[in-house]
Amino acid sequence: MAQAEAIILEHMANEQFGVSELAKALHMSRSNLLRKIKKHTQLSASQFIRQVRLREGMALLKDTSLTVSEISYQVGFGSSSYFIKCFREQYGYPPGEVGKGTVQIESEKIKPNFLKKYRWPTIVTASILIVAVSFFLIGKKDTVNRLETKKSIAVLPFKNDSSDSTNLYFVNGLMQSALNNLQKIEALRVISRTSVEKYRKTEKGIPEIAEELNVDYLVEGSGQRVDNQVLLNIQLIEASTDTPIWAEQYNQEVVDIFTLQNDVAKKIADAIETVVTPAEMEQIDKKPTENLLAYDYYLQALDPFYSRTPEGLEKAIPLFEKAIEHDPQFALAYADLAISYYYLDIYRKQKRYTDLINNYSDKALLYDSKNDVSLISKALYYMHTEEYRLALPHLEKALEYNPNSADVVQVLSILYNSYIPDTAKYLKYALMGIQLNIASNDSVSKSYIYLNLSNALAQTGFTDEAFTYINKSLDYDPGNYYAPYLKIYIQYAKDRDMEKVKKSLLEVLEKDSTRLDILQEVGKMYYFQEDFENAFKYYERFVAIRKKQNLSIYPHEDGKIGMVYEKMGLDEQASELFKAYADYCERDESIYKNASMALKYAYEGKIDQGMEQLKIFALQDHYQYWILLFLEKDPLIDPLKKHPEYKKTIQKIKDRFWDNQAKLKKSLEEQGLIS
Repeated sequence: MAQAEAIILEHMANEQFGVSELAKALHMSRSNLLRKIKKHTQLSASQFIRQVRLREGMALLKDTSLTVSEISYQVGFGSSSYFIKCFREQYGYPPGEVGKGTVQIESEKIKPNFLKKYRWPTIVTASILIVAVSFFLIGKKDTVNRLETKKSIAVLPFKNDSSDSTNLYFVNGLMQSALNNLQKIEALRVISRTSVEKYRKTEKGIPEIAEELNVDYLVEGSGQRVDNQVLLNIQLIEASTDTPIWAEQYNQEVVDIFTLQNDVAKKIADAIETVVTPAEMEQIDKKPTENLLAYDYYLQALDPFYSRTPEGLEKAIPLFEKAIEHDPQFALAYADLAISYYYLDIYRKQKRYTDLINNYSDKALLYDSKNDVSLISKALYYMHTEEYRLALPHLEKALEYNPNSADVVQVLSILYNSYIPDTAKYLKYALMGIQLNIASNDSVSKSYIYLNLSNALAQTGFTDEAFTYINKSLDYDPGNYYAPYLKIYIQYAKDRDMEKVKKSLLEVLEKDSTRLDILQEVGKMYYFQEDFENAFKYYERFVAIRKKQNLSIYPHEDGKIGMVYEKMGLDEQASELFKAYADYCERDESIYKNASMALKYAYEGKIDQGMEQLKIFALQDHYQYWILLFLEKDPLIDPLKKHPEYKKTIQKIKDRFWDNQAKLKKSLEEQGLIS
């Protein structure tokens, strides 16, 4: 614990330094780290890291004249508002009150930290011990890995024992509550609702279902509501033997519904000997509302809400509103209202529900800031307003309260792929997502899950694995719109045959000549081969359609397109395209900004400035494999090739990529995400 705290202090200002990074620094697996921290502190690893950060923040507030905003960034919080919120939760008052004399600070919380003073001797001593222990454990690797494997469980759809079909929503609500409570236990891997829904009317047996879901245990249940009584039969089945290891019949008044739901989760955890921390038990014991009528309306809304269709969401919204009428402090209902409006607005160019999403998510957090759904709703608001970095702390916090949330994992995967590029985190969450959600309802959903994983693997240079999963994606849905496109590039990563890429892309384009993504890709292949005349044929069509439809897609390609227009003597249009590219470079906040700026300066003849930007990019981590495959083929970079530091810098980019990939592979193996 002393070493862990010392390492956190060393990385205090790095907001990206989290559980995975701490585990790596300690040379242990993530799951082993989680167990050790829980044993000594009763906190999750994320809570422990945050506690160290907050204690350091308290010391800085007391001993320095820095502002709250300055301190929040010094101690690794991405935003001062989130620091203030966490600080208030930890100490019971805002950080602004420290130093005003209005609060009594406990001396042990602000005294000079022993570890901060003696951190390096502590780290060195502990590191020597870890090396010695690792030699002892190396022969026991298989045993350790088996011990670190999470127990896995799926809650199958409960059956309605009543002849009244309208009773189904209540039984589904019982199933959802059992699932939600189990998902809060980090020591378990709990399969998502979407993955089990297809077994509602199945004739398959327990062993077959367990094999498809890749789980150790299954929960089966049936029930009904008769007047004011709830009748529930539930059993926990061990998959390997197809034998019930716990079963119970409940016959209780509706007024005890929450006690019943919580009792089920606790007894299942006990039956499979799973460690439940005090913090997790507190989450399980929490009642969503004291008003049973409000809860009944909420349960009625869930089935249409989970459909995610406009019709379903429009049916769910008035039911959530009725729930709030009966309990104006019902956090879950507010959160699901915000999420409903987010999905209604998601594909609209002109957003209609921004204020509603914001207001409802704020109320959800006001009434329960420690609820994963409340936090998800606020994160979706920030995604709605394209403030993607502000969504991250809410999603990471949500994952603390619900470590099995397939929704959170999916959104994090999207963010780290498209909006805050980080290939290592993208792959991590893609792998987590496939563990929680691979048994989705239909083959189309499975196809897109495998597509996402294949893309993440390809971006991180695992081309053989990427090829395996892109083929699985196409096996499940040969009509998948994007899988053939990705497969073409994975094949290129394996054989480096650009003519083959071009031919394959043209075959895709023949099936749909309006596809802008393929049009610009074909143009780009000719561009890389410096066949500017043929590149122009496809780029011209792309630019015309993009302008006609008033789209702002592929702004990072405007430099390439501009060069092609210039080669064709269209100087005015070329100038407009290069200006658009320069504007894009200035706006870009991703890890690729310096690479883009290097190309911009190279085109402008500012060779030294371009080289400086390329050298800065060479210090970045977790960029896409495509950079290695295509950066040097871009004619825009040609002027930099004469610079004496060019070859050394390009080699540094390549070496850094492969070093990062090796570390990533080791980290994912330790977390049990790959074998």
